[in-house]
Amino acid sequence: MKQNPLIALFISIIGVSFAAVIIKTCTAQPLLISFYRLLFTTIILLPVFLIIPRFRTQLRQITFKELILMSIIGIILAFHFMFWISSLEFTSVASSVILVTSHPILVAPLSYIFLREKISKTNIVGIFISLSGVFTLVYGNYSGAFDQTSLYGNILAFLGGIAAGLYILGGRYMRRTVSVIIYALIVYAISTIVLLGFIGFSQTNLFAITTQDILLILAMAIISGIGGHTLYNWSLAHVRASLASVALLGEPIGSSILALLIPWINEIPTIWTFIGGGIVLTGVYLTAKEKKILN
Repeated sequence: MKQNPLIALFISIIGVSFAAVIIKTCTAQPLLISFYRLLFTTIILLPVFLIIPRFRTQLRQITFKELILMSIIGIILAFHFMFWISSLEFTSVASSVILVTSHPILVAPLSYIFLREKISKTNIVGIFISLSGVFTLVYGNYSGAFDQTSLYGNILAFLGGIAAGLYILGGRYMRRTVSVIIYALIVYAISTIVLLGFIGFSQTNLFAITTQDILLILAMAIISGIGGHTLYNWSLAHVRASLASVALLGEPIGSSILALLIPWINEIPTIWTFIGGGIVLTGVYLTAKEKKILN
């Protein structure tokens, strides 16, 4: 049924919209939040893999090349979470989520090169509009109401967006042949291991985290990990990469509204966030315009 991918995308956007405000509420270090989020998501998926025999059969059929590619995607996902979650310490939810979801400007041209998905003149115009919006948002916040700290956070968010674009592109490619449970389990597990390595390298105390933060991260793993990312990964087998990418435009809107309404966050976006963010979202929409559901 053709509507199913769109329904899945819609539900996944609601799920991922909660991530930024949950992260803002946590007091743990960004690396720990990243690690435990992926660890819990992996653990939640594991029983599904163990209970249903066909998934174990599918795992045995994974080729060495597919395993290497999914490992690379897992590493990219680890960098995405590290950059993006760290950015929320230095900049607003609105700025961070707008920049991290600007990845269609990368996904569209790369999906044309590697996946042979069409790109129109409108898409090209959208890419340049998005880039001008990114510059406006970052520079405007730096020279206006925010300071150098905000600039650093915005750069981290944009780097997280680049990683997200590569993650989406890789997922679109792998989901042609690999089921969502096997794909998600391997990618999340690899990403968890990579983040554990980052924690060890930075000499961060793995257990320097409160019970409240553990519960918040567990909720994020369920809502944003399973209901967001995993459902989103399922849709990648049914929609074009650029359409899947542009669907995430709902995340900055949802996250910004939640950040404004939740009393202990209460973030009011600056004028530069409205102007730059509006330009970015307009450009991203044009970047992925005219994409249809695959049969």
